[in-house]
Amino acid sequence: MEKSNSGSLWKNSLIGLVFVFLYLPILVIVVFSFNTSKLNILFKGFTTKWYYLVFQNVQIMSALENTLIVGIVSAALATVIGTVGAVAMNKYDFPGKAVLDKVLYIPIVIPEVVLGIALLSIYSLAGIPLSLFSLILAHVTFCIPFVVLTVRSRLIGIDQTLEEAALDLGATPFKAFMQVMLPLLIPGVISGAGFSFALSIDDVIISFFTTGPASTTFPLQVYAMVKTGITPEINAISTLMMLVIVLGIAVNAVFQVRKIKRSKGK
Repeated sequence: MEKSNSGSLWKNSLIGLVFVFLYLPILVIVVFSFNTSKLNILFKGFTTKWYYLVFQNVQIMSALENTLIVGIVSAALATVIGTVGAVAMNKYDFPGKAVLDKVLYIPIVIPEVVLGIALLSIYSLAGIPLSLFSLILAHVTFCIPFVVLTVRSRLIGIDQTLEEAALDLGATPFKAFMQVMLPLLIPGVISGAGFSFALSIDDVIISFFTTGPASTTFPLQVYAMVKTGITPEINAISTLMMLVIVLGIAVNAVFQVRKIKRSKGK
């Protein structure tokens, strides 16, 4: 009995240490984002001025705008191209299909530094200036494989005879795809789009090599600010980012609970 209690105490202590290791830094960031002092050493008083300064900072707001533009456009383009590619690779046989299937993994497995340098070299050879366009092009490049893999995994679970039945009933190939296959693919397409958007707005390394001085993204701006030291302003930015993530998770959880309740009600 004593061994059982000591073993349980050891496990609980270990789990507690893991949670402390994971969440204590987050708690420190949140607390010091309200600190009146610029030094992250002692908490000297409560203030919200750092949050005000974040929204008044022109560089931060401009970088955030660039990040949202790049993220939305890159995710949209990568989703369209990746979905079409996934459907084509699943439906048709063509020379080099097996090779293309393996090549798709290259942007995923190679280091981002290598991919960033490769894209920068291509831009230099092609005479493409570093701007918002070059940044979007780079993000679309590394997001497409994730969309293809996500949509293809969804395609595997779909009964292909449904499309064949629609064709037998007189539907054109395009109409059969749009009205039968696409609605079934929507969960995979949405997952791919969300994945692409998350990867785009979080990217630092590839953006560092492919962006220009007038198209700095939010992660690059934060990285540049951190180089001079972690200030309460940085803590405020981090807290706001975590708040957005928590709200996103909460909204998703609510939708999932409602979906489960509706399915049980049926």
